[in-house]
Amino acid sequence: MNQPIIWLNEDPTLFPSHNSAFKEPNGLLAAGGDLSPSRLLNAYSLGIFPWYNEDDPILWWSPDPRSVVIPQQFEPSRTLKKVINRSEFTTTTDTCFTEVMESCAALRKDGLGTWINSDMIESYTKLHKMGFAHSVECWQDSKLVGGLYGIAIGKAFFGESMFSKVSNASKVAFASLCNHLVKAGFEIIDCQVHNPHLQSLGASEIPRASFLEILKHATAAETIKEWTFE
Repeated sequence: MNQPIIWLNEDPTLFPSHNSAFKEPNGLLAAGGDLSPSRLLNAYSLGIFPWYNEDDPILWWSPDPRSVVIPQQFEPSRTLKKVINRSEFTTTTDTCFTEVMESCAALRKDGLGTWINSDMIESYTKLHKMGFAHSVECWQDSKLVGGLYGIAIGKAFFGESMFSKVSNASKVAFASLCNHLVKAGFEIIDCQVHNPHLQSLGASEIPRASFLEILKHATAAETIKEWTFE
């Protein structure tokens, strides 16, 4: 880091310009603040998200490029289509949001970081009760075996994390999410930082400037707070 990090004050609406983000580590924009609903909603609307280890201050990120999925362009792989067609899983939405977050957090206790901590679970559960945070659950034999959660603002969905206790469960949950988002007219899924797993689900990288243009239009739409899967 060759530049000083910007610390947030008590105003939840104030974030630095995206141009202030570090190039290394890619996208680090600011530190501090809190995880209040107002700050989180403002951050996501601006294309900024929190990610930090439990013993660190809250860190806020805006990476360039950005990993995204366009729901209308999502195409399950042949293998995933076969899994879906076998109907060995069922999917629901918003039936056990906190449990999904806790399951995602449990899988992070393997040396890959513990960024989904108790404060985050509490804060995002508040957003869920407000109608902005949603979960997709994947069930097998009445057991929760996979799922994902994220934030929905307007016609943009900000994916946060997913988990699988059984092979393909999170991918089935993601396919159900995309199906719902297409029907609801969503424009984009923000996947934040690219990785091979996201790429296998159809994610691609676009310049931050392009992402922010799409986001500006998508978040201006009305937010649907009650989700149902047909």
